[in-house]
Amino acid sequence: MTTADPRGSAVFAAWLPARHSWDTDHVKNVTIRLDEELVHWARRKAADENTSVSKLVARLLDREMRASDKYWQAYEHWKKLDIKLDASASERFTREEAHERR
Repeated sequence: MTTADPRGSAVFAAWLPARHSWDTDHVKNVTIRLDEELVHWARRKAADENTSVSKLVARLLDREMRASDKYWQAYEHWKKLDIKLDASASERFTREEAHERR
């Protein structure tokens, strides 16, 4: 469901997950503006996946959110690790040891 915008973009409502994609009791309705080319792509993509544009957008945003959250969680975990990276040259692997096949 889209309506034309006088400035050439299209406006449509998307149901986005507030908690989890399977938790349909907690969804919020939002309106986003997209140019016509993006709307046509989203419609084709949704049709190819046998879903609605709203569900497609929700799934894309959910995936992006989870990937971003996992990255930052891993980064924070890495910062807390006690790794000594200042080993002298004599304590490092030789070139042969580093490339040794096991």
